[in-house]
Amino acid sequence: MSLTVKDFIELDIMESARVRTGQGILSERYVQWISAIEMPVENFVRKNEVVLSTAIGCGQDLDSLKQFVQDIIDSKASTLVVALGRHIFDIPQEVIELAEKRDFIIIEIPWEVRFANIVEEVMAILNGINREERQKSEKVQQELLNLILQEKELPYILSSIQKHTGYPILLTDEAGAIQGKSGNYKGLSETRGRGYFLPNGMTGKHPEQIVTHDPMYQKFQMFEIDGQSVLRLPILKVSGSPQGYLFVSIPHDASIESLLTEFRVNVLDHAATTIALWLARKNAVEDTKMRLRSDFVQELAKGEFHSLDQANSRAQLLGYNLKVPYICIVGLPENLKTLFEKWKKEYHSYEHWFKSMIRYIEEEIVYAGQSLAREVMMTYQGEHLIIFLESTGDEISENPADFLDLVDRRLRNLLPGVVISWGSGDYQHDLNGFKESYHHAQTALQIGRRKKGIGQRMKYEDTRVDRVLLSLSQNSEMKQIIMSTIEPLVQYDEKRNMDLIGTFSTYNQYQGNVSKTSRALNLHRQSLLYRLRKIETLTGLSLIDPDNLFLLDLSIKTWKIGLSKNL
Repeated sequence: MSLTVKDFIELDIMESARVRTGQGILSERYVQWISAIEMPVENFVRKNEVVLSTAIGCGQDLDSLKQFVQDIIDSKASTLVVALGRHIFDIPQEVIELAEKRDFIIIEIPWEVRFANIVEEVMAILNGINREERQKSEKVQQELLNLILQEKELPYILSSIQKHTGYPILLTDEAGAIQGKSGNYKGLSETRGRGYFLPNGMTGKHPEQIVTHDPMYQKFQMFEIDGQSVLRLPILKVSGSPQGYLFVSIPHDASIESLLTEFRVNVLDHAATTIALWLARKNAVEDTKMRLRSDFVQELAKGEFHSLDQANSRAQLLGYNLKVPYICIVGLPENLKTLFEKWKKEYHSYEHWFKSMIRYIEEEIVYAGQSLAREVMMTYQGEHLIIFLESTGDEISENPADFLDLVDRRLRNLLPGVVISWGSGDYQHDLNGFKESYHHAQTALQIGRRKKGIGQRMKYEDTRVDRVLLSLSQNSEMKQIIMSTIEPLVQYDEKRNMDLIGTFSTYNQYQGNVSKTSRALNLHRQSLLYRLRKIETLTGLSLIDPDNLFLLDLSIKTWKIGLSKNL
């Protein structure tokens, strides 16, 4: 129920009133407030307000009166009621023309009609309407809270909100990922990839352009998306920052005034509170579940379970299946801090952004497993992604390449620029196999980063030579031999920046062919020969002696894989 200017003019107290302009739009203008005001108007008049005035101070000055009326019109008041007989005796024709041009209603009343009586009668009606609207909205609030207590799902709650507002509802998280929609939500396409709603081309209007100065209305923001008008209402956390947004789809033939009635505003405000409670409960459950799952995967990787029965019991509670074989994959995101510097203007803090990135990466890993119909168990610990991927159980044919290809491809689309290095273990039998496969994946990751660089993949079975070299680097006698052989070259390279170590590696790769080596290094033949003689001088080894050549090659490879960080 709403009070219109037509209802207002039909009140007994307005019996002697005369409508001077806007006769045809009386039923189209709504009354939400009433006040008595004189010059200046400034920002004291609200939208849909009946303004009572004697025009004191401008009755004899036409320009002042016109400016006064213009200010009332600009404030989007419902109507101006002017008391004639003391300060103004007739409304000038210029003012009448101004009001008619702007489709504004001006009403005259005799001086004898007291403003206080008008205000009292109108406020009684408005208070009655507000009381009824408040009672209706409180019933809706109770109904929505009951849905929370009954543990109803989000689509059911959103459909209930639509039932009371009459308009389709959609919910996204703070990043624009769709969380749910009401039953018959139509009209707005999902963009920005799978399950995303907000396109980059979304154009918005500031709330003051579409609503009043009332704080309840200022929560709303209007947008045009794909030619469709929508209202957006933030779903706030306890801290006051948005954790999501409620979108209300507006029909093309509906106006903001018809949509944002006090009842709908209250219902949507209750809806925002209800959804915040639903999300808080969901997040608490999800956080607990994720923490328990994360702890479980970490305990598997560390080999902390004493029996398979104990591990199976925990796995079943968490929705995991240990009856299928698994291999471990360890991933290391390499450049998240660098990317944050590029995108930080859009986020509150690195911690907030980092959590979002890890969540997106984990979602894509789960999606890749589902796409390939493989079980996935996963956690993020100590800067590393630890993944146990369902295996074929065949040690010879096992290859996680398809899984990692899908993960990398999806991450390139969702998070362009993210670089992740991967190391994969192998399938190991029994419960201790989880720990073994994890350690093998860690070894493969470390060797892959040293040997191939960041952003690459390495399988444990491809690291046999590197593991031999790594083992040699741990032997004290071998370490002494290697360091005495390689140290003169390292020190010379640091002082002269000549890269003798790289020169020898290329020379050995081309089996001592000087012409091929010089072309590969883009060096003059004499320059290459000078470097080779320098290597012999510094090491005391001959490059034509097979044993010397083997020792130098072994020393360089072992140094690169395990000892380079010690120099």
